[in-house]
Amino acid sequence: MLSKLYTSEQSIKRRKLDYIILACVSLLTAVGFLIVLSAVSGLSYGASVIRTHLIALPVAAVAFLFGWLFNYQIYNEQYKTLYALIIAMLIGVLIFGVVSRGSNSWFRLGFISLQPAELCRIATILIAAAFLTRNYQNIKEAKTLILLALLILPVFALIMKQPDFSSIVVTAPALLILLYAAGVNTFYFVLLVAFGVSAALFPIIWTFITLHPEITQDSLLLYTIGQMSSDWGYIAGFCGAVIAAGFAVMYILRQFRVYIAPIFVLIMAGVIIAGFFSGLFVNKQMKNYQRKRVEAFLAPNSDPKGAGYNVLQAQIAMGSGGVLGKGFFSGTQSRLGFVPERHTDFILAVLGEETGLMGTLFVLGLYIILLWRTAYIATLSSDRYGYLVCCGIFGIFFVYMIFNFGMLIGLVPVAGIPLPFISYGGSNLVASMWAFGIVESVYRRRLSII
Repeated sequence: MLSKLYTSEQSIKRRKLDYIILACVSLLTAVGFLIVLSAVSGLSYGASVIRTHLIALPVAAVAFLFGWLFNYQIYNEQYKTLYALIIAMLIGVLIFGVVSRGSNSWFRLGFISLQPAELCRIATILIAAAFLTRNYQNIKEAKTLILLALLILPVFALIMKQPDFSSIVVTAPALLILLYAAGVNTFYFVLLVAFGVSAALFPIIWTFITLHPEITQDSLLLYTIGQMSSDWGYIAGFCGAVIAAGFAVMYILRQFRVYIAPIFVLIMAGVIIAGFFSGLFVNKQMKNYQRKRVEAFLAPNSDPKGAGYNVLQAQIAMGSGGVLGKGFFSGTQSRLGFVPERHTDFILAVLGEETGLMGTLFVLGLYIILLWRTAYIATLSSDRYGYLVCCGIFGIFFVYMIFNFGMLIGLVPVAGIPLPFISYGGSNLVASMWAFGIVESVYRRRLSII
């Protein structure tokens, strides 16, 4: 009896595939195919969508197998080649790509399209993990973060040039999670978060002021912030005020015998100011439809037939599904055309209407299990690189989940971010399968001595 138990335990330890991840990915892909099929039935271009999705499925399966069977350490060894490849792809799409909805983000390959940014999200994690692995001894030094920023910024700049803000929205938080897992200095981590918050907060405030210009008449602060979006005098005043506020805080803390070096105050002020200018750049670069998404998040009921229409109709569709849903191919709100972009951005609305609260929670549960297994496999990794890769992939899919489920309950703005395995999108499906194939590769080699 004991020998059987021992044999069973040994076989589990030597197992080369995590069947929980495989089961979750398979179930999500199956549900996604049914929901996409239901969402596009009746549409004039429905047959084209289904044909493309059917082509993407076997390609995605091959990507999963490639990620699993290919030793993930190759990405670590050849990260410079991988970096050159994604830079070439991002430059190439700007030159040879096709423009759709104001974005130059796709290669047209016959009757299918490839979106390089989807693959670059995963590749960026592989490259950043390789860089941090090589510089692990210096991870707490500012120089390491500066060099990493110089490595990643060209990728972000080329993606912004398309423009494709959703890729930045997904990748940037995932990189923060990766840095936290790598053990970056807490002070520098706070600086990165402060930069990100500043860059995101100011465009949101400016959009809110545009929606409600009357509030600037009653608030000097909001009036000043509003002027900072275009008046260089107010911008200069803001920069000076941030530096002065930093030194004021330093002085107050010293009265309580908490000493902070002036250089750290200047660094923090500089990061906030840099975040402000990044937000100013984003505000200038935002397309009209992207600003409408922010407006819909801030005040969906203020324009129910305009900016807020998509979110409100999606919420109505989800609510109409009740607990058990109306059944596949029976969603009235979606099939009658009330829910826009129902096979891509708002696929969850179709899922909620047709499978109800239980079906939505089932899909959410599968995502949570995927994240749990990815985090668990990170702890099993035989080397630091595998650990960091899993942490980065965890970060990407955590952001995917938060944005897709959060936007339908009004917690985050609509960002045009697909729900992996569920939304229509061949490039995203292939990239997602590749990502979890890599996680499986880490699991397969967890007992290896590298």
